[in-house]
Amino acid sequence: MKTCRICRRPVAPRAENPAFPLCSERCRMVDLGRWMVGDYVVSSPLPDGQEPLPRRDDDDDPDARG
Repeated sequence: MKTCRICRRPVAPRAENPAFPLCSERCRMVDLGRWMVGDYVVSSPLPDGQEPLPRRDDDDDPDARG
């Protein structure tokens, strides 16, 4: 079974879960908040010779989760 990327609990299938692909409305709001503050971004290809920015590693910090 798939796990929620926010809280790591099991996620019910789409037919049974209106919050899919997350486990709950709470996790949907946490996810939306992360998009709103820029924790998530949709990247585009880097121009030749440009180095990527360092990645924030909050995913490894349990205190950083909402």
